[in-house]
Amino acid sequence: MISRQKSIEILEAQSAQHDLLEKPLSQWRLTIRRFRGRTSGMVGLGIVTALILMAIFAPIIAPYPPNQVLIGKEDVGPRDPPCVHILGCDENTPQHIMGTDGNVRDEFSRVIYGARISLTLGFFTVTIALLVGSFFGAVAGYVGGWFDNIIMRIMDVILGFPSLLLAIAIVAVLGPGLENALIAIAIVAIPAYARVMRAQVLAIKESDYVQASIALGASSRQLLLRRVVPNALTPLVVLATLGVATAILEAAGLSFLGLGAQPPNPEWGSMLASERNNLFTAPHLVFFPGFAIMLTVLGFNLMGDGLRDALDPALNR
Repeated sequence: MISRQKSIEILEAQSAQHDLLEKPLSQWRLTIRRFRGRTSGMVGLGIVTALILMAIFAPIIAPYPPNQVLIGKEDVGPRDPPCVHILGCDENTPQHIMGTDGNVRDEFSRVIYGARISLTLGFFTVTIALLVGSFFGAVAGYVGGWFDNIIMRIMDVILGFPSLLLAIAIVAVLGPGLENALIAIAIVAIPAYARVMRAQVLAIKESDYVQASIALGASSRQLLLRRVVPNALTPLVVLATLGVATAILEAAGLSFLGLGAQPPNPEWGSMLASERNNLFTAPHLVFFPGFAIMLTVLGFNLMGDGLRDALDPALNR
C-alpha cells in the first residue's frame, strides 16, 4: 500500500511535470487575453462591432431607402419631429423614430445608411495611408542615407500643414466628391505611419536576430519583409485603429463644408450641413447625425486605447 504522503508527492511531481510541458501562450493569445481585461477596450469593440453590423445589414434595419421622398406616400411633412408609438406618439401618425428631414425622407434610414459611407471611407483611407506610409517608412529606415533624408523631409513638409486645411486644399484642387475626399485624407495621414514605421525599423534592424540573419546570408529584401517589417507592425495596428476615427471625423468635416460627399448621399457630415440652420426649429436633424459621428469616433478611440494597453509590454508586467 502506498502511503498518503507518498501519493501526495506523486501528484505534486505529475503536476510540476505537466506545468513544464505546457506550451506558453502565443503573443497574439496573450494580447487577446490582455485586451479582454481592458473594460474600455471591450466597450469600444462592442460599439465598433455594432456599427459594422448596422452598416452591413442596413437594408434590413432601415425601414425606407435612404433617398426615398415620402411626399404623397405618407401623411408626413418636412422636418417632422420623431414619432415612436410605444413612447406615446399617436397611432394614426406614421412612425419615424428620428423624424423626417427637410426633403421628407426618413432620418433614421439615412443615419443607418450613413454608417456604410463613413466606415467604408474610414477603413479605405487608413488602408491606403498605412500601406503607402509603411512602405516609404520601412525603405527609408532600412536604406538610410540620402534616400532617408529625402523621404523624411517630404513627410515633414506634409506635417507642417494643419491636416484639415491641407485636406481642404487637396480637395479644392481635385474637385469636391467622396473619392477625392478619401484621397486627400489618405495623403494627410501618410506621414504619421511613415514616421512610426521608420522609427521601428531603425531600432529593429540593429537587433541580434537581424544581425544573425545577415551573417547567414539573407538578402536585404528577405530581411526587410521577413524579419524587420513583421516585428514593426504592433504600434501601426494601434495607430491605424485610432486613425479610422480621425479619418471619419475629417471626412465629416469635409462633407460639412461641401467638399466631401455630395447630396443626396446619406453621409453624416453632409446631413449636418444641410440642416445646420434649423438647429432650434428641428434639433433632431442635427442631433442624430452628430451623435452618430461622436459614437463612432468614441468607439474607435476606446478600442485603440485598449489595443495600445494590451500591446504595450511596459503596462503588462
